[in-house]
Amino acid sequence: MREGPGIRRKLLVVGVSLLALVLCCGLAWWQWERFSSANGTFQNLGYVLQWPLFGLAPAYMFWRLGKLRQREQDRAADEQAQEVPPAPPSAEVQGSGTHGSDEEDDELAAYNRYLARLNQESR
Repeated sequence: MREGPGIRRKLLVVGVSLLALVLCCGLAWWQWERFSSANGTFQNLGYVLQWPLFGLAPAYMFWRLGKLRQREQDRAADEQAQEVPPAPPSAEVQGSGTHGSDEEDDELAAYNRYLARLNQESR
């Protein structure tokens, strides 16, 4: 079996996150030892509390990027699902609603003559 690039990437992310957490917890321990010594200050105690948070930052960053990537993929899938394909053209010819009676054509011709006469009178 071959591992895909996704699995290798996830293992690398987990490894980097664990390494950062272990390293930062080691630095917190070192600051605790400095605080416990005779010349320790409250600044050392502050770092004792901060270093573990620094160690969790890469894990949070990778988690957040994964959530944002998943949200973007879901949004793209929703947009594709919402797109409606165009309706195929129908074979029927749709009329204008009039059936072309001669009476209507006579009325239209009379109206056009009336408009032409008004146009000539206005000049």
